[in-house]
Parts: sequence; C-alpha cells; structure tokens
Amino acid sequence: MSTALTRLSNLASQLIPSSSSSSSSSSIPKRKVDHSHDYAHTHHIHQLTPTVFLPRAAAIEPNAPAIYHKTANGTIVRRSYAETARRSAGLAYFVREKGWKRVGILCTNTPAFLEAIFGIAGAGAVNVAINYRLKAEDICWIFEHADVDSILVDFEFEHLLKGFREKFPHVPILVDSDSEIEEGQYEDAVREGLEYDAAHGGLGWDGLETTVQDEDSLIALAYTSGTTANPKGVEYTPRSCYLAAIANVIESGLNSHISTADRCHYLWTLPMFHAMGWTFPWAVTAVRGTHYTIRKIEYPEIWRLLKDEAISHFNAAPTVNTLLCADKNAEKLSEPVRVTVAASPPTAHLFETMENLNLRPVHVYGLTETYGPITKGYHMPEWRDLETKEKYARMARQGHGHVTSLPARVIKTKQDDTGKWESDGVVDVAKDGKEIGEIVFVGNICARGYYKDAEATRKLFAGGVSHTGDLAVWHPDGSIKILDRAKDIIISGGENISSLALESMLVTHPDILEAACVGVADERWGEAPKAFVTLKESRKGQVKGEEIIQWAKNTSGISRFMVPKEVEVLDELPKTSTGKLRKNILREWARGSAREES
Repeated sequence: MSTALTRLSNLASQLIPSSSSSSSSSSIPKRKVDHSHDYAHTHHIHQLTPTVFLPRAAAIEPNAPAIYHKTANGTIVRRSYAETARRSAGLAYFVREKGWKRVGILCTNTPAFLEAIFGIAGAGAVNVAINYRLKAEDICWIFEHADVDSILVDFEFEHLLKGFREKFPHVPILVDSDSEIEEGQYEDAVREGLEYDAAHGGLGWDGLETTVQDEDSLIALAYTSGTTANPKGVEYTPRSCYLAAIANVIESGLNSHISTADRCHYLWTLPMFHAMGWTFPWAVTAVRGTHYTIRKIEYPEIWRLLKDEAISHFNAAPTVNTLLCADKNAEKLSEPVRVTVAASPPTAHLFETMENLNLRPVHVYGLTETYGPITKGYHMPEWRDLETKEKYARMARQGHGHVTSLPARVIKTKQDDTGKWESDGVVDVAKDGKEIGEIVFVGNICARGYYKDAEATRKLFAGGVSHTGDLAVWHPDGSIKILDRAKDIIISGGENISSLALESMLVTHPDILEAACVGVADERWGEAPKAFVTLKESRKGQVKGEEIIQWAKNTSGISRFMVPKEVEVLDELPKTSTGKLRKNILREWARGSAREES
C-alpha cells in the first residue's frame, strides 16, 4: 500500500446553524453554543424538521391518495392525505396529553406505522422503531435501553412483548389490529386525541410540533442490528432527517413522473423500522406520493402491484431484487420502475437482469449511521457506448455523495500481522481505483452519535470523520467502489481477495442464483475462499459444488488465486431481516459449527 502521505487541511465542520440539544439521559458530549444569533427572531432561516411534510401535503392536495394498504385480513384500505394527516394529528394529541416522551414501535409496514412516525414527532416525542424479527429478549433490551415510556405494537407481534411487560408492567402498550374496521386500542387512541383537540379549539396540526425549537435535538432512535454485540441506538435529528429526505427525493427521482401515474407510487418493500425506512416516509410524503404498504414480502403480490397499480418506485436490497427477478411472475414491465438498491453491494449481473425487466436501478450506499443512503452511483450518458459488462460494472459502483451531503471520501488504512485493517490517520487514498482505504463521511447526513454510548461515539467520529468500516477504492472520476467490509477481506497467500468481487463473478454462472464467500483456513495459503451458493429453481439438486469449482477454474475468467477452495450448495443463504448476508454465520459454518446452533 502507498506510504506517501499528504496531510489534509482542516475538515469542514457539519453545517449546523442551531444549538445542540440532547436527551437528559444521553451521554453524547454537547457542542458549544454560539449565541451571537437568535434564530427564533430571524426571517432568513428556520429550524428544519420533516414532520411538516404531512400537514403541508394535506393542505396542498387534501384529496390526493396517501395510502394504499392490504390489511391483515386481506381488505384494501385507501386513505387521502387529509385523512392521514387528521389521524396522525389525533395520535399526536393523544401522545402529548399522556405525557409520553419515548414511544417504541414494533410494527410491520402498516398505515399505523406511517401515521405514528408523524404523530409521535408532532407531539414533540421521540420514536424508537425496531426490528420485529428480533428475539423477544433483544426487543426487551432495546426498549429498556432506549427508555421508552410507551409502545405501539402490531397485533401479530404483541407476544414478543411478554418479557418486557413482566419487567415494566406500568409502560402502556397500544395494539394495532391492522383492520379496515377502526376498532381497537390504537384506533381508540386516535379518536381520543381528535376529541381532545376538538374540545380545545380544534387547532389540528397548527397546535402541534410542525416546527422545532432545536433542529439538532432527537426525533428518533434507530438501532443497529447488533449481530456481534448489543445493538447501538443511533441518534437521529430533525435537521438531518429533513436533509436526507430531500436528498432522496432528488436522488431517487421521487418527484419525476416516469409512468402514467400522476404522482410517485411508492411500494414499501423496505421495512420502515430499518434506519427509519431510509427517511422515505418523509421523502414520499414531501412529494405527495402514494404509500403502498405491505405486511410482508410476497413476490407474486409485488408483481401484481407492479403491473396493476403503476408502481413507480421501491427500495430493496440486492437479495430481494434477485429473488424478485427470479420469481415465476416476472416479466418485462410496460413502463420503467425506479428501484433504489442498497443494504449490500449489488453485482453488475443483477443490474443487467433488472434492466431487462424494466426495473431501473438507482444504486445508493449508506448505513444506519447515515440515515440510510448517502451516496449514489450516477449514470453517465457516455456509458451508453461502453461494452455491456463494463457499463454495468460502473453502475455497480457506490458513486458520489448525495446532494445535501459533503463528498464521500476514502482514507488510508493499514493492515497488521493478523490481517486486521484500521485507519492510518485521516489522509485520502490516491484516486487511482487501486489503493484500498476506508469510506468516511462528514456533513449533514451523519447521525449525531450513539445513545448512551460515549465511547462508541468517540470511535465512530475518530479523527473528525464518521467511519464506516467499509473498504473501497476511489476512482479518478471521484466515484467510490466498495471492495468489502474490513472483516470480510480474504487474505490468501498474501493476496487480498474481495469476497464481493468473487461473489459478483460466481453469480454469472448460469445456474447460480446467489453466492456468498468467506475465508477458511488453508495449510498452504493461510486462508482460502469458500463459497456458499443457492441455485435457480429449475436447477436445484442438479449442480454440485465441484462442478462450480471446475467452471471457475476453466471457464469463468476468475483469477486462479480467487477460485474457491470449496463450494457448498444451500437451499437458502442466512440473511438479516433487511436482506444482508449474515457472513458471521457462514464463517461459523465454514469452521464446522453445527447449523442448528447458528
């Protein structure tokens, strides 16, 4: 690796014009406050919050369709922006009058979840939306760590709160029945809030928090997956949520009507709990788009909606797109659909497959700590003349920083004798597409820190930048390309093998649906790649691992040192709830751990 170091000038600080606020129980250090300007009494600036997008949409276009939802019993529910705003306001008044400050959310993608995002913030409270696929004890731990004083739960997941209820019997829980019949605890809360508002002047949203006193306060806590340690509560602020949402409007083209639909028709395949749905609850609402909410991923139903409801946009991880394209209902759509792809690096092969179905990928990259997407792989007109393989390879880059962020950077790293990578100061790598470094960020779409974890926050912002742990190269055109997570690089005989690069090559095999690679011990080379693959439906049970190895050696063009030592064919790869490969599980399997114990 290059040792030529050119020290950078002082990093630009985050462009935050307001004072730092915090929860009283947060241990995140406060910034010094500049009192030279009193923003409450100026006319050229206001404190930013995305909550304003809902009442604004209802005021501009009250009859616009806000929600299309198939309930738990299969009934279609449609609501306008006027109705959605009214219901969210009702919840806000209820939350405020109860004095709740931290409201947990344990729901799948439902209208109640969407309403709660706006209603909780409208009450001046903080939402803590978490993954309902977690174990009950993990859910209990997160809600306790977040100091929630109330919880909204979908009826399907109420049983997961048994342990929490036993430990905290006085924390009220609202159950949403997700029915077309407006009955039950959640509906009663909405009605009670509306009745309270009517009895006190009927102010609606004018009496709620559509502006904030401090845009750097908390609006939400988004918890990381915590596969190797306790999850971390990532602190989201109104300002950054607003700017991330605006960036997603632009970068994903939510305000561009590319179909016969008269507005954005956004399909909720992405869980709303995941990094606050990458801020798309706010972004779609900002353009008065229709939210198509679905309780779970069912590929035939998704294809029905794509074909019958003129879906114009959706977000999904590469694995979801892979399985969607492989579904028997897949066929080329009559009009293009913009698909924002993130969560794990996609392959060029996947993008080519998607485009053949008129699913137009918008490739973004980010983390929970960056409110979801923070870079985009921009498509350049001159790429049209490139050879197909090269064109899609460039499309699979992670690209450049979002319009409301500062540019993405790749900084120098070093590798010790154990193969561990760490940052070597805060010095940029060469923009040559070769030198490996770590992706870092500074700017408006970086989270404030980790809730009640000052040490983890210090590590996150070491050197004045927000670290990602992702290794990448920086191309001459300024775009970044991820090679791997630092822990996923395979070091074989002194060669650094990107597991992502190897996976990208393996999925070009005509029978392979998905591939995941990890390192295994090797007496000669120290470490060698092992591949776990799944097969296309028509080829299951007909292809052996050794056949794939021979293809890799003799047909694929894969470099000899990258050819997998072993290939194991699985029915399904282990994944997180958001579609990321669980390579920690695969490494355990590769070491011979029993599958039942994983």
